[in-house]
Amino acid sequence: MALKSYRPTSPGRRFGTSPDLSEITAKASNRSLLKPLRKSGGRNNTGRITSRRRGGGHKRHLRVIDFKRKKDDVVAKVAAIEYDPGRTARIALLHYVDGAKAYMLAPLGLKVGARVVSGETVEPKVGNCMPLQSIPLGLYVHNVEMTPGKGGQLGRGAGAQIQLVGKDRTYATIALPSGERRRIPIRCRATIGQVGNIEHQNVKIGKAGRNRWKGRRPKVRGTAMNPIAHPMGGGEGRSGGGRHPCSPWGKPSKGGNTRNPRKTSSRFVIRGRKRRIENK
Repeated sequence: MALKSYRPTSPGRRFGTSPDLSEITAKASNRSLLKPLRKSGGRNNTGRITSRRRGGGHKRHLRVIDFKRKKDDVVAKVAAIEYDPGRTARIALLHYVDGAKAYMLAPLGLKVGARVVSGETVEPKVGNCMPLQSIPLGLYVHNVEMTPGKGGQLGRGAGAQIQLVGKDRTYATIALPSGERRRIPIRCRATIGQVGNIEHQNVKIGKAGRNRWKGRRPKVRGTAMNPIAHPMGGGEGRSGGGRHPCSPWGKPSKGGNTRNPRKTSSRFVIRGRKRRIENK
């Protein structure tokens, strides 16, 4: 994959880039694997906004992805590499030898015509899915389960790769892209390889409208608001807020831990993720 730049016909085109979609081999998705995607606008079932800055955006269909890969020892052929508007990674359409069809996340290097299979003792090659107890140490995986049989939850974004660094009789130790190391049950499954579309992080939006196409509404600085709307608002002229950065409800927004210390899975975290140090 490579990035595509444009002629500077407008200020938004001057610096904006987009993927060239050279790896996409299908122009239309499989209709049997599509579902309607209703928009919520960030509102819950009572109509209250619980997630701000959401709304609008292009109409999309939900692609049904097989995160579990439970069809053991049934070979599937990669029929197409497709675009998914709901995620940063590409998806691969699988045609199983028994006639079934499914979508999976497309790892880096997976081509049309390749054969993939899942199972307990399959070959550890790109695209194959198997339990962590069967994967050699040091390999990079993605779409890793946290609970056996629940389906992959870790390492699903573009370019994500998780390294298997240790195993014992009950648990496997993995190193996440964030720097966190944690233990998960060794019977959990993972897919071999790195998630494709690794150039996604280098895409430049170029203009505000592209975020609106994604359903992301503008973000207003607290210091630009009135004091009735934000604790950092108000003041004569361009003020700095007069206090440490905080949310509209007064909660400090920098330097604090966001993970719930009473979370039951905290005992599986060996080393926390790397945190960026703020300049003061």
